[in-house]
Amino acid sequence: MTFKILSCSCYNKRTMSEVSKNIITVKNFKIAFNKKTVIKDMSFEVKRGEIFGLLGSNGSGKTTTIRTLLGLYEPTAGELLINGERYTPEKATVGYLPEERGLYKKEKVIDTMVYFGELKGLKNPKEWSLKYLKRVGIADKADKKIETLSTGQQQKVQLGITIMGDPELLILDEPTKGFDPVNRKLLMDIIDELHQKGTTIIMITHYMDEVERLCDSALLLKNGVVHAYGSVKDIKKQFNGMSFDQIFVKVYGEDANE
Repeated sequence: MTFKILSCSCYNKRTMSEVSKNIITVKNFKIAFNKKTVIKDMSFEVKRGEIFGLLGSNGSGKTTTIRTLLGLYEPTAGELLINGERYTPEKATVGYLPEERGLYKKEKVIDTMVYFGELKGLKNPKEWSLKYLKRVGIADKADKKIETLSTGQQQKVQLGITIMGDPELLILDEPTKGFDPVNRKLLMDIIDELHQKGTTIIMITHYMDEVERLCDSALLLKNGVVHAYGSVKDIKKQFNGMSFDQIFVKVYGEDANE
């Protein structure tokens, strides 16, 4: 079956002539909590239509950067822009899959997906949801309560909710965490299809093979400081042709905790 994402009629997307080639611009971003600096001075851009890898060990500042970009935290200094503006839900079409999952566990899978589909303005949220559940191999779980699903199955449901409505920007925090190789490939294939449709994707992942297979550009953080940034090809060239696994180990050394 060919997987298709339904367009959401409530979104008025800008034409390419109305926006810059960069969907995300971060300039001189700094943030501190209780006098502890988390991000020291970060600048980067994400080009429209690319897959961008945001990499680093736990505590490096990845999630803090995303939450500040989405307006959940206030930066200490600098600016973080989506489509040239500070993010508000009304101005940008963003799908965000956080590392901490949040679903209504007492509700049925299909009811939950339809609810979010209606919130996003899909014309036929039930039809979309059933096609998606079939694609990811859990169509038989549609009428089951979410709490009865395995962690991986719940992850598939939450990813489906995230990609509903054809968002122009997807932010995926560890989208394949805990998946076996078969389901990892399935999810990566879906992400690749969305990319081919023109969706911009930011991926936070600890799987360096995903970075090398999917990402156009990447940024590697350590303790709130950028240690590598650019196209995947240029980063590998900077590190004398090392794989991203090798680059990660070189940057982190004994500090790596993954």
